Amino acid sequence: MTTGVRRRLGVEERRQQLIGVALELFSRRSPDEVSIDEIASAAGISRPLVYHYFPGKLSLYEAALRRAADDLAARFVEPHEGPLGARLHRVMGRYFDFVDEHGPGFSALMRGGPAVGSSTTNALVDSVRQAAYVQILSHLGVTDPPARLELVVRSWISLAESTALIWLDGRRIPREELEGQLVHDFAALASVSAAYDEEMGALLRRIFKEEPADGPFADLAGRLLTLAT
Repeated sequence: MTTGVRRRLGVEERRQQLIGVALELFSRRSPDEVSIDEIASAAGISRPLVYHYFPGKLSLYEAALRRAADDLAARFVEPHEGPLGARLHRVMGRYFDFVDEHGPGFSALMRGGPAVGSSTTNALVDSVRQAAYVQILSHLGVTDPPARLELVVRSWISLAESTALIWLDGRRIPREELEGQLVHDFAALASVSAAYDEEMGALLRRIFKEEPADGPFADLAGRLLTLAT
């Protein structure tokens, strides 16, 4: 009979393990409620050893946030296949998957937490928003967006954040409905902007021309017609 021997982790392996442990704890409770002692215990190491790899809780939080930010930004990556409405709906599904998995950490980041206000945190949050912005523009086939389109896309990204935060407070609305609603919100914001700008109108007509009769944008048009009558 042989006895298993625990392999000693290398420096980078241990750092990545601690980041993963911290993310797991932050996904269940707000980061400011999680202590270094808890992180050390969950990782199976001593408190001083945590400080050997990270000088303090803030640095560990920022490292965990960097991994989470990369994950969240990747949720907006979508193949350029099929109608835009269906693509946005899949993106919103992955976005809410992330929010669902990292609720307290997501909420603490957006509303205020131990690292909020630091230059590192602000840069990471902005990088996610910028990644989302670039992805949406690429799906629209636009490289040099006019001012109104930039306003629509950035407003929609902010709306998705706000919607997710409100949903986390009690989850009183089914997330599937909110995912569909956010896709409709994008079309609604673009439509209002198109009423003021012909360039936006041309873009919107191109988008709607490619949408199937049973797609989410067509569904929105049907709902609006029902209300109008």
